[in-house]
Amino acid sequence: MIARTVFTVVLCVAAVYLVYLLRTPIAYVVLAAFIAACASGPVNALARHMKRGAAVGIVYLLIVLVPAIFMFILVRPVVEQTVDLLGNLPEYAQDLEEEIQSNEQLRELDEDYDLTGKIEDLASNLASKLDDAAAALVDVGAGVVSSLFALVTILVLSMFMLASAQRWRDAFLATRPPRDGQAWRRATDEIATAVSSYVGGALFQATVAGIVSWLMLVILGIPSPLPLALIIALLDLIPMVGATIGAVAVGVVILFSGSTGDVLIWALFAIAYQQFENYVVQPRIQSKAVSLDPFIVVIAALVGGTLLGVVGALLAIPGAATIKIALREWLNYTREAAPAVTRSG
Repeated sequence: MIARTVFTVVLCVAAVYLVYLLRTPIAYVVLAAFIAACASGPVNALARHMKRGAAVGIVYLLIVLVPAIFMFILVRPVVEQTVDLLGNLPEYAQDLEEEIQSNEQLRELDEDYDLTGKIEDLASNLASKLDDAAAALVDVGAGVVSSLFALVTILVLSMFMLASAQRWRDAFLATRPPRDGQAWRRATDEIATAVSSYVGGALFQATVAGIVSWLMLVILGIPSPLPLALIIALLDLIPMVGATIGAVAVGVVILFSGSTGDVLIWALFAIAYQQFENYVVQPRIQSKAVSLDPFIVVIAALVGGTLLGVVGALLAIPGAATIKIALREWLNYTREAAPAVTRSG
């Protein structure tokens, strides 16, 4: 008895350690399965009008191109503004020195604390560190290449899953009794539909947030409103807190490019819209998309975010929908089995 217990404990520890060693490929497989489930809806819709292989190719081409376009819109102005800022630092320092010399109080402070000298030294140091920044960009580029490799691996895995999932499922269901096979087929179909609907609802919600934010930025006259609105839309995909993170990031930009009044108006708008989205827009959209009660949607997002951070918040709502569907099908299965057992008795 003791030997069996020790063996069981050792086996469990070895299994946990093996999972730990394989955590990266396991994460890739989980993410690939999620992407495949998300893409199954559009692929099935297109497959009614063309070959399934062509439908898979079109959907995955869009999955690659749309984020690439977003990144191009976001990265280009950021790089241009950063280069312009660093290149114009000496000129800005000269303008500030002229302003100090024209103001008596500032001139006195300059004589006491050598403000202009310190500003010129700071501008020169920042300009001289462009080479260091270039070296840092090389490291960042290496990280980007590694991330792209992981992304390509996940996309390829999800394509294989999507292309072969129906065949794998049919082969598995062929080993089960007909009644069991029908229950499994119905549950997996509903889960795939729920995940696809969730992603569609999240994209619609993010689009609404981006459009509303763009309108507010245009009204305030903030430069580059489209990239800033895209930041809001992308971060809004994170349930509950994404819009807040985006609003803070955009607020920092407004602080340097707008007035104090603009920052205050943006803060009030962001707080109001965040509350409206969290408790009106998101629960209603996602409750219809995944057939969950709005209260469950909010609780699932909170629990998932608390347990696993951003990834948990993203997967919490489709996870809750999956649990609900699986539980409902299991209850229906056992309920239908009960009369059969009674008759045989």
